[in-house]
Amino acid sequence: MTEQRWGDGHGTGLRDAGEQEAHAWRELVATARRTVADGLVVGTSGNVSVRVGDTVLVTPSGVPYDRLTPDDITGVGLDGRQVLGTLVPTSELPMHLAVYRTTDAGAVVHTHAVHATAVSTLVPELPLVHYMAGALGGPVRVAPYATYGTEELAGNMLRALAGRSGCLLQNHGTITYGATLDQAFDRTAQLEWMCRLWLTASSVPGLTPSLLSPEQLAEAQERLRGYGQRR
Repeated sequence: MTEQRWGDGHGTGLRDAGEQEAHAWRELVATARRTVADGLVVGTSGNVSVRVGDTVLVTPSGVPYDRLTPDDITGVGLDGRQVLGTLVPTSELPMHLAVYRTTDAGAVVHTHAVHATAVSTLVPELPLVHYMAGALGGPVRVAPYATYGTEELAGNMLRALAGRSGCLLQNHGTITYGATLDQAFDRTAQLEWMCRLWLTASSVPGLTPSLLSPEQLAEAQERLRGYGQRR
């Protein structure tokens, strides 16, 4: 297995970054590339960020993920002021910063996943077709449409995220957050899967998908808290 070589850098931010930021940037780029590989993003239509202390590392605007290099590290403070790199941060920076300012998020993933985006045009909330909605905090809401990159969209998103770790953005896509990049990505993938499941089930002529009750979801949420290996 050969080590992947990153191409020639575009920016100069790496020389100003500490070891922790450089490591986090590599993980961020790997996660961003994974969104493309898994079909959650086409081209540069999504964005990824991770928090390191009071610095938010974020994918730059309009740069294909397979072209990102260590020198392209892009970081801003929680006030939005650029503190690392020379490339312009993603246009969706207001959404990312709004999440970090109001939650304990360690990472944020935003995509234009096709099934989730389709659902966002149909309903104000993803129907409770599967108990994994509990892993996102409950029924997944749809944030009303607003122009991308605006504070209005960030505000709509925050209201839809209340008590949740993910939501749909009407006629736009998804946003999820987690303690780590892996958790944020996994929640995005799970949300897209649930949207695909509902669209598939609801497309059968003459039949309507059965949905979980709030009580059934609450019971599943309780069990999910103890799911996985204990260290």
